[in-house]
Amino acid sequence: MKAIRRILAAITMTILAFKAVATFLSWVEKQEDSETDAWIDEDEFEDA
Repeated sequence: MKAIRRILAAITMTILAFKAVATFLSWVEKQEDSETDAWIDEDEFEDA
């Protein structure tokens, strides 16, 4: 019984880990798609 619970727990943790990685990667893609002008503005102020 303990072995089954441990296997199920390991599978659950693996699924959650993959979900977390997928969520993070999609967040990174959104950040790249919507580049904020804040960085560009800072560079322009430094050059001026």
